[in-house]
Amino acid sequence: MRYMMIIHHDAEAMAKAPQQELWAEYAAFNQALNKAGEGFSGGLRLSPGKQGTVVRSSGGKTDVLDGPYADTREQLAGYFFIDVPDIEQAVEWANRCPSSKYGAIEIRPIVEQTAS
Repeated sequence: MRYMMIIHHDAEAMAKAPQQELWAEYAAFNQALNKAGEGFSGGLRLSPGKQGTVVRSSGGKTDVLDGPYADTREQLAGYFFIDVPDIEQAVEWANRCPSSKYGAIEIRPIVEQTAS
């Protein structure tokens, strides 16, 4: 089953993390993902939430909000795709992700397209 691992980290905690060690851990994690084979992909890192823009459309009106929509310590930071047999193995991969020490990794199954 394909899953998306969505990284939510605390930017303040990440800033205090030992940077050289953190990026070495991420390099090893990405290498493990790449070695895992088809259905796995190295992740993409997003800009900080304060650089984001939220767009909402309702009743013909468009509202644009600068910065993160949610007022929370943890912000969406990036994501990975994995393809494993079950949620237990997805949890194992999420636990290996370096950002799991500085926030949370949300795991969501990918809705597979069905032939019509």
